[in-house]
Amino acid sequence: MRIDVLGAVRALRDDGSPVELGGPRHREVLGRLVAAEGRLVTTDTLVQDLWSDPPERAVGALRTFVAALRRALEPERAPRTPPRVIVTEGPGYALLLPREDVDVHRFQDTLSRARRDPGAVTDLEAVLADWRGPAYADVPDSVWAQRERTRLEEQRLEGVELRARILLDVGEGPGLVAELGAHAAEHPWRERAWELLARALHRAGRRADALATLRRARAMLVGQLGLDPGPALQDLEAEILKGSLSADDVRTPWPGRGVRLGPRTMVDLARTLALAGGEALVHSRRDRLAAVEAAQRTGDLLLTARVIGAYDVPALWSRADDPGQSRAVVEAAERTLHALGPDSPADLRARLLATVAVESRSADLSATERERAHQAARQSEALARGLGDPALLAFALNGSYLHSFARPGLAAVRDGIGAEILDLATRHDLANFAVLGHLVRLQSASAAGDLDAATAHADAAEQLAATTEASLVPVLTAWFRARATAARSTEPDGPSAATGAEHYRAAEIQLRTAGMPGLHRGLLPLALLGLRLLHDRPAPTDPRLDWGPYLPWARPLVLLAQNRDEEARAALRVMPEPPRDHMQEAMWCLTVRAAVRLGEREVAAHAASALRDAPAEHAGAASGLLTLGPVARYVAEAERYIGATVD
Repeated sequence: MRIDVLGAVRALRDDGSPVELGGPRHREVLGRLVAAEGRLVTTDTLVQDLWSDPPERAVGALRTFVAALRRALEPERAPRTPPRVIVTEGPGYALLLPREDVDVHRFQDTLSRARRDPGAVTDLEAVLADWRGPAYADVPDSVWAQRERTRLEEQRLEGVELRARILLDVGEGPGLVAELGAHAAEHPWRERAWELLARALHRAGRRADALATLRRARAMLVGQLGLDPGPALQDLEAEILKGSLSADDVRTPWPGRGVRLGPRTMVDLARTLALAGGEALVHSRRDRLAAVEAAQRTGDLLLTARVIGAYDVPALWSRADDPGQSRAVVEAAERTLHALGPDSPADLRARLLATVAVESRSADLSATERERAHQAARQSEALARGLGDPALLAFALNGSYLHSFARPGLAAVRDGIGAEILDLATRHDLANFAVLGHLVRLQSASAAGDLDAATAHADAAEQLAATTEASLVPVLTAWFRARATAARSTEPDGPSAATGAEHYRAAEIQLRTAGMPGLHRGLLPLALLGLRLLHDRPAPTDPRLDWGPYLPWARPLVLLAQNRDEEARAALRVMPEPPRDHMQEAMWCLTVRAAVRLGEREVAAHAASALRDAPAEHAGAASGLLTLGPVARYVAEAERYIGATVD
């Protein structure tokens, strides 16, 4: 039995005849097990990998696919005899075949051997010839397959170049010119391709052509990427000009720490634009993704890693402004991490992991994605602490902060993260992260109801923003000051509720053009609802209000305000659990209020239980932008109602 995935997924019997595997899902299950290299793949992981939106009976369907594959791969197996190829292990499945019987494993093992032993070049040629097309070619859309395809294509290109290098070292340059010319033309961003072509030309006695090749590579890199050629190309050109080219071609080592993090071109421009807000922020996201895509097209993993990790712009909000762009960056970072492997430089891995954490905003994630991003945050922070790089640690802590919303009531944890970011930034002159530290601490103080401390952080952030041209900061602090006005409208000598609403509306006008739709959508209606709840008034019912992502939790109260009780009850019963984000305490408190008003005891009890660790916090105030009042007020309301129904 042999299984091939370097092309379409297929299985072949020992006589070379094909095995009928079934439909596309069957082949995808088999391919996914191949990619695990004999390790267990849990049922949950397989379901998530096979379906972006798993159907209700996904686990049953998966078991059907596995059973059919077992029959196809082991047709002679007797009933009730344990399978030997696809085996059940704990909560999932594993594929057990010798590595030489799977083309991708055979290729990887041979490549690894050829890196150490040039004598394996003949075997390397053979496994390169086994490629029938892109890996997992008939699984075009799955994220896992795209990730594997990218990783394996990088290894294939490395194999092509390693073979050429070994052959050049033994004097076979002239015969390699044609194929290396085609390779460089197909992959023009790979500096190694140009280097090998120039060496082959030089070996063939074509010194002028070799120099012309190197100059063409320089012109392309400078003109299209804003990059000078790397040291290998520059040294080779100097050697050819001096007539001192050595036959030795030592493999380029991993660069050490302190290497500049990526081109100072599109990605630097994107970082600068991000701090300006408005259209500049929109352009920043576009240019950042363009820089990542350009780096990926070069085929240079190190360049790609540096470009992805160089965009260390502080992030404050748990919902992405452009979820599609964020997903694309996360996927690029994860592919690059996978391709680089565990032996890559720790600083590059830390930056890639921090990028995964920062771009994976908790409000937009499934439970599986949230855990993966949380793990990336932890790993990045641990690596950064070991490296002693303050800027890298501040970036990693930003990821940890964005994944500190695992449950309600964690404002004190976030305050600790904000304090460390602020301390690092102050001691090491990291102005943008100092702004972030103050804003995180503003949010935490706001959640605790400490408006004086929050105001002090707002003032400090505004002062720093004036020197760093971070024009988004006054937009955020205007919302905080409106939130403070709303809270004080409940005090005997405080401003009126109408003044609070006026301040919210003024802040909303600034936010409208700030280029942050992930923050903007639904914020004003939620703020106005919070203000009404502070004064025990019904929800606003203006049909023009765009509730955005908060609609499922606001809708029952809006319907109650319109005396549409049964519709409100139906809306409450389909209400999802709140996402783990800045507003989770607020959404749970809205759930309590609606459940009590509608007499839904179990819902009220469940919501009050979710808030059990947040009695000292203010609902919605973890955002630093609005408040629904003390969480304790809503918990007490639920407990009174539950107690009354028991009595």
